[in-house]
Amino acid sequence: MEKIIFKDDKYKKARGGYSRLLDITCDYCKKHICFYQKDGPNNLRRLYIDRIFNPVVSISSKNLFCPDKHLLGIKIIYNPVYNPEKRPAFRLFAEAIRKKIVKSK
Repeated sequence: MEKIIFKDDKYKKARGGYSRLLDITCDYCKKHICFYQKDGPNNLRRLYIDRIFNPVVSISSKNLFCPDKHLLGIKIIYNPVYNPEKRPAFRLFAEAIRKKIVKSK
């Protein structure tokens, strides 16, 4: 794994100012999907496109699939009412992925 430099922007600051690196894998076949910078405390419900590092699958397509073609999520433009961000993201299906906190080298 190459060194991953965390993004430090307004989105990170709005979610508490701390981040962690997650190794995202498919829950069905256990294959690696990508590394993801998770900002803030809550559950992982969506993967923002700008926080995905070293993907082994296409993130430019309409849906997110694992290497074995299991459907993991759909592409949305996240736009919450309380703070309009309009950020492209993948809305994850329940229990479609596994995540593990890893250390950035």
